[in-house]
Amino acid sequence: VADNSVLRVYPEGNKNAVFLMQNLCKLLPSIIVRGISTIERAVISEENSGEFSLVVEGLNLRAVIGTEGVDFKNTTSNHIMEVERTLGIEAARESVITEIEHVMGEHGISVDRRHVMILADLMTNKGELLGITRFGISKFKDSVLQLASFEKTTDHLFNAALLGRKDDLVGVSESIIMGKVMPIGSGMPKIRMQKS
Repeated sequence: VADNSVLRVYPEGNKNAVFLMQNLCKLLPSIIVRGISTIERAVISEENSGEFSLVVEGLNLRAVIGTEGVDFKNTTSNHIMEVERTLGIEAARESVITEIEHVMGEHGISVDRRHVMILADLMTNKGELLGITRFGISKFKDSVLQLASFEKTTDHLFNAALLGRKDDLVGVSESIIMGKVMPIGSGMPKIRMQKS
């Protein structure tokens, strides 16, 4: 060790010294001197305002936020599942909104923020982050027709028939399938006669 910031390696004076140095050169990039082992790369980026930010590639938001000198109030992650584990479901909801708006904006598509908020609310309203996939949709409702309207129609209908499941026909999808008035907007009021 030359001083606090310089490390010098001198191979022993034998015929394998060249090979040892080559192996050392191959191993050096994988050696962690200081930092977080799951961070693969870090790049300093200059913003338009003249401020600098550090963009990192990797996981472990909790360790990044806990690192001395990191401004946790301005720290973000695009890994929504990690945001949920570290900061909770509300932060994950906000992350969903931010990421959808970013992706749409990069493709020149503008969507009203309220539509994106509805989607994020739907994905997070059960207290956990659910995807808009057949696995996530199956956790939203127990309605046979709503599940059948998304994917794997015959599987859902077969299982419902096998298990004798009933559908209350109260959702939008179910109403459309059955050809009845949907329980939204002007379809919500019910006229009831008072029997005398």
